[in-house]
Amino acid sequence: MYNILVVDDEKDIVAALEIYLRSEGYRVLPAYNGKEALSIAAREDVHLILMDIMMPVMDGLTAMAQLRQTSNVPVILLTAKGEDTDKVLGLNVGADDYIPKPFRMMELLSRVRAVLRRTEKQRGYTEYQAGALYVCPSRHVVEVEGKPVTLTLKEFEILCLLLANQGVVMTRSQLLDQIWGYAFDGESRTVDVHIRTLRQKLGPAGEYIETVRGIGYKMRR
Repeated sequence: MYNILVVDDEKDIVAALEIYLRSEGYRVLPAYNGKEALSIAAREDVHLILMDIMMPVMDGLTAMAQLRQTSNVPVILLTAKGEDTDKVLGLNVGADDYIPKPFRMMELLSRVRAVLRRTEKQRGYTEYQAGALYVCPSRHVVEVEGKPVTLTLKEFEILCLLLANQGVVMTRSQLLDQIWGYAFDGESRTVDVHIRTLRQKLGPAGEYIETVRGIGYKMRR
């Protein structure tokens, strides 16, 4: 059974999500601010987090930033804010998806299933070694020069996809389709944001990811 942490200061929303998610067979862990969410995530085996941005005590973005220091658990942000700056900021601090309120419950459930499916696929045992970079998808391990690197789920999936197609140019459209896995209505710059943060986190190994101008990206052989 998958454990989903639902974080929102509006108790009616948490209650509604709990009903729908439980009907799909998920176990729901409720929280009403970022501080509560971090406490639960530290002691429970959480497979996915649905988190609002605007909350008292600790907002979702602050909680995201702290969470990413120790965990790669996938996070879908739920927020009433629709400005591009908020969306990009959420992605930059480690969110794996973004759904503006009000949202359709069936769409949310579809995205939840897509994220969990992609996580499940990573359990196949494969190892990648490219220079100073080592990646083991089944153990969700990323190391550069022997030191661990913490990535978001989307960053990790992009890295694995590029490594699995080493030397092959992946277009932005291909990356959107294969990583997001649904009819994504955002812009291709979402890929660029993730690639930029991925390169930063990989440090010296970030230069292995090459930009093919006007097309996309590839992992250097």
